[in-house]
Amino acid sequence: QVQLVESGGGMVQAGASLRLSCAASTRAFSSYFMAWFRQAPGKEREFVASISWGGSNTAYGDSAKGRFTISRDNVQNTMYLLMSSLEPEDTAVYYCAADRMPKPPTSDGYQYWGRGTQVTVSS
Repeated sequence: QVQLVESGGGMVQAGASLRLSCAASTRAFSSYFMAWFRQAPGKEREFVASISWGGSNTAYGDSAKGRFTISRDNVQNTMYLLMSSLEPEDTAVYYCAADRMPKPPTSDGYQYWGRGTQVTVSS
């Protein structure tokens, strides 16, 4: 069982930056393919970004391209999402997810999920 705990959310103004963290409870963190998703009120869960086991391969959803950067630290067992140029449309609960198997960007079939961290962007 892997526990994932997100942190770093908050309320910011448009144009600001935030860095989200996802701490994993497993020493085998480097064996997990990781991703960020988000869900806004009344909307379906949306893929944000994913990162391979060693961090060399990343993928981004259309809304994240050019503004967000996903990374991981396999020593600290933590994944990050640096979000820049935030817009009110980025307001959502952000979730991290983990799975031993790689997933295509359109898939949300991850085995483990965190409880989420709220990001609110005001105009």
